[in-house]
Amino acid sequence: MKNYLGIELGSTRIKAVLIDENNAPVASGNHDWENQFIDGYWTYSLDDVWAGLQHAYVNLAADYQSKRGEPLIHLDGLGISAMMHGYLAFDAQGRLLMPFRTWRNTTTEQAAAKLTERFGFNIPQRWSVAHLYQAILNGEGHVKSIAAVTTLAGYVHWRLSGQNVLGVGDASGMFPIDSRTMTYDAAMAKSFAELTGIEIPAIFPPVLAAGDDAGSLTFEGVALLDGSGKLQPGVPMCPPEGDAGTGMVATNSVAARTGNVSAGTSVFAMIVLEQALSKLHIEIDMVTTPDGLPVAMVHCNSCTSDLDAWVKLFGEAAAMMGAKISKPQLYDALYFEALKGDADGGGLMSFNYYSGEPITGLEAGRPLLVRLPESPMTLADFMRVQLYSTMATLSIGMEILTVDEGVKLEELLGHGGLFKTPGVGQRLMAAALKVPVSVRESAAEGGAWGIALLAAYRVQGVGKSLPAFLNIVFSDSKSTRVEPDAADVAGFEIFIERYRMALAIEKAAVEFLDD
Repeated sequence: MKNYLGIELGSTRIKAVLIDENNAPVASGNHDWENQFIDGYWTYSLDDVWAGLQHAYVNLAADYQSKRGEPLIHLDGLGISAMMHGYLAFDAQGRLLMPFRTWRNTTTEQAAAKLTERFGFNIPQRWSVAHLYQAILNGEGHVKSIAAVTTLAGYVHWRLSGQNVLGVGDASGMFPIDSRTMTYDAAMAKSFAELTGIEIPAIFPPVLAAGDDAGSLTFEGVALLDGSGKLQPGVPMCPPEGDAGTGMVATNSVAARTGNVSAGTSVFAMIVLEQALSKLHIEIDMVTTPDGLPVAMVHCNSCTSDLDAWVKLFGEAAAMMGAKISKPQLYDALYFEALKGDADGGGLMSFNYYSGEPITGLEAGRPLLVRLPESPMTLADFMRVQLYSTMATLSIGMEILTVDEGVKLEELLGHGGLFKTPGVGQRLMAAALKVPVSVRESAAEGGAWGIALLAAYRVQGVGKSLPAFLNIVFSDSKSTRVEPDAADVAGFEIFIERYRMALAIEKAAVEFLDD
């Protein structure tokens, strides 16, 4: 039996998934973690990265042994994925120059705006080049010592394999990619060098496409991943990818005219384009599939974090009264209750902003619940509005594609935590975006399964395009499709109109509520 391992470092969980030669999950392991806000930046300790990876792998190995009756000592392929963007800068000796700055930081507005104007291409605040240029504008001392800049997936892959490379999808969240040459855009790289004196190809990782040889697991890598030392080195590794790319793979959304929506800590939609957009939109990111096709990405920093906080509060109240209810049962009960609420949310309003949201012009966030005195405070309306809030900013951004640019969507494939309760998040997302949303049976495996598939493609995909390989993988996949409900659509339109008007309240909260 073949074993292909995919590991994804998400915002709140590190997940490892092992698949067999038929691409079916065999075993899995998880590790929960949280970012920290230190000295004005969202960050994760690199010690926590390695401790979390080992814990997830130990759990996976134990799951494998319990199911197969033997230890996990051999892998046929390995892939690493992680949250995209951010800033990890190293000197010539491979030493980290300053704490990891994640995608969640919205401290690069000046740099992003200047680069967008200079390139004529949208450079979002969370992109690596925006973090680099902001550090230059800030006069930060570490800049003069930079020898390499990479993403979290690139860093982990580098340490495991000794190869400082990056998949094209993840690289497209560092710097604009030319899909014809499959590397950093030469004209923009030259422009950046003229501006800063820094050569992007010299410090950003070389770019690889899905299926390319990205090295293999070294003895040193085994020690970092498997504390028991049982795992054999020499495992072929696929190019490291970002969570957007693995989401596309996990939903078979890598061909032109396909799309997916990922909803977890953040929420984003990825639409694979047939042709370029007609003009620059600062709300739309242009990235690529793992095999280099151009993708329009609508990304929102906040999705389920505030919703999760409310669910936790309800769980504490239930426990205080002696109720014994599991976390999945609690989520299901509250999600299904949302479907009983008024279609417009009953006049309640919620902003789930834990950080800034460029689409709505917010540099920072303040989670906020607002209602009129006469608005009924029912649990059903409250939960519906909490769910609406997770997708409100995304709906505003998607209008640019569907209305302004006329991009046609026949269906979106949904994945991520918002879709775990059957039919609820899916139904409301279909209403918010006015497009059918399908969820596959495999959607719960998420990006870790997606990077495991890319690890399998690295070995099995010789002579096949990535779309052709995935069509074989998904040939027997079952999915559930939900059409937009007319009453839900009408209710969400009322909600989102109020939401736009109430943005002034959120902006005031950012201005006046401070630590």
